[in-house]
Amino acid sequence: MTDNLVKTPLTLLGLGDMGTALARTWLAAGHPLTVWNRTAAKAEALAAEGARVAATAAEAVAANGLVVLCLLDDDSVGSTLDGIDLTGRDLVDLTTGTPAEGRSRAAWAQERGARFVDGGIMATPSMIGVPEAGGYVFYSGSRALFDHHRATLEVPGGARFVGEDPGHAALHDVALLSAMYGLFAGISHAYALIDGEDVAPKDLAPLLSEWLGAMGFFVGNAADRLTSGDFTTAVVSNLSMQVAASGTLLRTAAEQGVDAKLITPYLDLMRERLEADPAAHAGEDTTGAITLLRRRPGRGRRGL
Repeated sequence: MTDNLVKTPLTLLGLGDMGTALARTWLAAGHPLTVWNRTAAKAEALAAEGARVAATAAEAVAANGLVVLCLLDDDSVGSTLDGIDLTGRDLVDLTTGTPAEGRSRAAWAQERGARFVDGGIMATPSMIGVPEAGGYVFYSGSRALFDHHRATLEVPGGARFVGEDPGHAALHDVALLSAMYGLFAGISHAYALIDGEDVAPKDLAPLLSEWLGAMGFFVGNAADRLTSGDFTTAVVSNLSMQVAASGTLLRTAAEQGVDAKLITPYLDLMRERLEADPAAHAGEDTTGAITLLRRRPGRGRRGL
């Protein structure tokens, strides 16, 4: 009981798999917790674990100064909080959304007298509250809110503040997830190539892990080149060579009866970069192809 007196009380709206994992972690750490979920039955187990269950979202918001949202989408946030007095509340939105939604929701909250921080969760529900699992949350928006509640926000996982632009948590979240899916695409293609051959997936797996780990240098290398604008210094495998070699990848896929649609977009992008100006781009590495992805003006300051 004594611990509860010194732990920040908070409200959590949304008890899906992630919300429930968050709730249990805060409860286990001794934080007085008020919960609400549109389907009330999902709160029953948490009530048995010490959570106070609010009958309405308005009641839940009124209960505490710190209100965390973990709902289906941004529209759900708007409909859930519609008409509720948010004056003086600190809103932490862990609902998955886009950078534009984060910025819009921050302005919406400010108009209603609330401070706002958007969050992007880089963890699965099973990683929440398990420090060794390495999960964390990106936060952006009100620095004052983040600093004030940092200890509470760090209970479920690491807390990484990425700027006062409310859209930057979602931007970081989606950037990392996009890279993840690109990696998954390449791995999926590799396994498809060996299907039906006398090559066991379990034998290929350690080779894939080793090779992808060795290629990890590209992350920092690309960042340096995009910053400097120099795509030609100390290039090991130039764009001309890589475009020529890409034909082997496509012919092998055809021979194996594998659809190459998971890798052709990147190969096509390299070829487009080379063909735009062979004399200028042949000696580059592949990083220059990234500049072709920004097809129209956007928020980016560098204007890739």
